[in-house]
Amino acid sequence: MRITKLETRFIKPRWSIVKIHTDEGIVGIGEPTLEGRCQTIAAAIQEIGRYLVGQDPRRIEHHWQAIYRGQFYRGGPILCSALSGIEQALWDITGKWLNQPVHQLLGGATRDKIRVYGWLHGETFGDYVASAKTGVARGFTAFKTGINGPANIVDSLAWVEENANRFAAIREAVGPQVDVGIDFHGRLSPAMAIRMAKALEPYYPMFIEEPVLPENADALVTVARSTSIPIATGERLFTKWGFREVLEKQAAVILQPDISHAGGILECKKIAAMAECYYAAVAPHCPLGPVALAACLQLDACIPNFLVQEHVTLGDGYLKKPFEIVDGYIAVPQGPGLGIELDEDALADKAYDGSWETPRLWHGDGSVADW
Repeated sequence: MRITKLETRFIKPRWSIVKIHTDEGIVGIGEPTLEGRCQTIAAAIQEIGRYLVGQDPRRIEHHWQAIYRGQFYRGGPILCSALSGIEQALWDITGKWLNQPVHQLLGGATRDKIRVYGWLHGETFGDYVASAKTGVARGFTAFKTGINGPANIVDSLAWVEENANRFAAIREAVGPQVDVGIDFHGRLSPAMAIRMAKALEPYYPMFIEEPVLPENADALVTVARSTSIPIATGERLFTKWGFREVLEKQAAVILQPDISHAGGILECKKIAAMAECYYAAVAPHCPLGPVALAACLQLDACIPNFLVQEHVTLGDGYLKKPFEIVDGYIAVPQGPGLGIELDEDALADKAYDGSWETPRLWHGDGSVADW
């Protein structure tokens, strides 16, 4: 079997899909979405195609090494996201060729179903509480929310209380049996992250995600040592090398590699194995499309230290057979490869040019705020 063509498509609202075609008619799909940079990713995939066309798609590890290590510059969000989508598609081809789901090729399932969490959002406290109650009624046992707006390096007591009170209202609405994580989006300074964590501790968050930006692991350690709340991070880290320092310094106990950024399915499995040595859990980051979710579910199925899966879509209007959530869980997929088939008729109305722009945040004085 040989690769004949790599094809990148942009689909609304802001996602991209790569298709890898072979001379045996098997087509693999992956999702190399990088928010706000999909056009750049498409160019990177075209460049990588100069190496891949003519190659055997089943030599996944070999191709990963050749793409990542084979040239002078390594890593970063562009190369790693392009590589991640390609790697997912290579696994999809191999699974379809063997008529096996990817998780079976990676050691087999370690669970029967995969826990997912719902997002809580709204404009008012009432909106958040209402969405929480609706989610519990649908069977969710875990949720995630976020902080409001940008934060100053040193912010006011009122800002802290506003966010803490909103989380307290959510906790009251869902009760003590339901887990709720909170995403700081890396917007807080270490000092404010510590203050915010202290205000949240009485309400028992499942985790704090990205309390500070990921470039400085020591700052993350400072926050982690100051609170009893588990710290989660990883959506902006790439490959096993990006996670090494976080684990060695025990800066987080929940890793959140993004399967469309961190290097793909097998690379995230390696990251999960590293985390297992430090008694850390893995909760894959996935605010992307249904192909990325399908790849995540294959990973979730076969790692022993899986915690919970993020999602924003189950594939309605994108997949011929969307995923289903039953009592807060998705069944382990059993179809070959990634276990999904695109609904090409539905996708025809969702094509766009890939020019989606990531929103920016601004402080009150007009200066740029961390997103």
